[in-house]
Amino acid sequence: MRAIIDTCIIIDALQKREPFAANAEKIFLAAANMHFTGCLTAKSVTDIYYIMHRSLHSNEKVRKALNALFQLFEIVDSAAIDCKRALSSSVSDFEDAVMIETAARIEADCIITRNIHDYADAAVPVYLPAEFLKNLAENS
Repeated sequence: MRAIIDTCIIIDALQKREPFAANAEKIFLAAANMHFTGCLTAKSVTDIYYIMHRSLHSNEKVRKALNALFQLFEIVDSAAIDCKRALSSSVSDFEDAVMIETAARIEADCIITRNIHDYADAAVPVYLPAEFLKNLAENS
């Protein structure tokens, strides 16, 4: 199984944001144990850098965290075609529409996010972290 993981899930784990951190950490662990292939978009990586740098104020610490993410997750590019298709999407949030189009193009099995409302019209299944973990356990 190949899943795109939304930025919010990564930040939940890295910043130990409650009450979301436990499920985010379980997703990290499942990826580390190769129960699924977790993917981050290159755009998410830049957002993660920005958010983490704002809280850590240390380029070195943030780069170390990104390096760890690169070991754990596959980084996928959003292509020009994803951006163009997102413009005509019924998904109102453009950034989310680009992620959906990227997921469809790379044939991801799903997207994991806490923001499922903006993904209501996604052509790819979208799961809350707890739902994803439950499905993963049932299908293992």
